[in-house]
Amino acid sequence: MKTEWNYTELAEAYLQRPDYAKDAVDAMLDFMQIPDNARVCDVGAGVAHLTKLLAQRGYFVDAVEPNDRMRELGTMQTKSFEKVNWYEGTGENTGRTSTAYDLVSFGSSFNVTDRLLTLAETRRILKPGGWFACMWNHRDLEDPIQKGIEKIISEAIPGYDYGTRRENQRDFLEQSGYFEQVFEGEGRIVHQQSLHDCLTAWRSHATLQRQAKENFEQVIAAIENYLKSQVETTLEIPYITRIWYGQIMV
Repeated sequence: MKTEWNYTELAEAYLQRPDYAKDAVDAMLDFMQIPDNARVCDVGAGVAHLTKLLAQRGYFVDAVEPNDRMRELGTMQTKSFEKVNWYEGTGENTGRTSTAYDLVSFGSSFNVTDRLLTLAETRRILKPGGWFACMWNHRDLEDPIQKGIEKIISEAIPGYDYGTRRENQRDFLEQSGYFEQVFEGEGRIVHQQSLHDCLTAWRSHATLQRQAKENFEQVIAAIENYLKSQVETTLEIPYITRIWYGQIMV
C-alpha cells in the first residue's frame, strides 16, 4: 500500500528497536479491564513490537500495517500466536469491521496519520465503550551518551524537530471531542544493543533521514564515531514508554 513515507528499506532495522515497557502496557490494560477474550486492532503495527505484548495477554489481535515488508516481518515475529492476524491498511482506513474491537492501539504510529481522521476511524471500528491508546518509546535524553548524540544532531541540523511523536498528546486528544477523559502512563526500559545494531537502528530513523536530507550519511558517521569513542561493544540505552489512552465516546 502506498503511503506518504515508504518504510520498506528501513523495515529490517526496526527489528533492532526496543519493545515497549511491559509494566506500563500491563498497567494500562489492567486499568481498562477489557475481557480476556478481547478483540484488539493494533494499527501501524510495524514489525510487531506492541502486537506481541497484546498477544501475550491472550487477546485476539488484528494487526494493521500498510507496508508490505513491515507486515511480512511482523507476521514472522508473531507466527507462534494463533490469535494474531495481519492486514493491509492505515489509521485513516483500517479496512476492519465496524464495532468489532474492545481496544484500538497505536504503537509509534499515531503521529504519522491524520490524527482526526484516524480517531473517526477508530470510533467506527470500536465497540461502544471501547478504548483508544497511543504510545511511543522515547530515548531518555538525560542519559550522558544520548545527550552526546543529541548534540551531534542539533549541530548538524539546526532546528531539528521530532514532530508530534515527542509531544504530550493530552491536549490534542482532549480537544478532539472524542473523549470525556484522557489518561497517561509511562514506564522505563533499558535496551541493550551491540554497537552495530545501534547504528543499524539509527539508520532506520525516518525523521532524522527526512530532515538531514543529503547530510544523512554524515550525521550517521558522526554518531558512529562518537559511539565508538564511548563504548567498545554493547550499549545500555534507557527508554521511557509514554502512553495516552481513553474511552472514545459514541
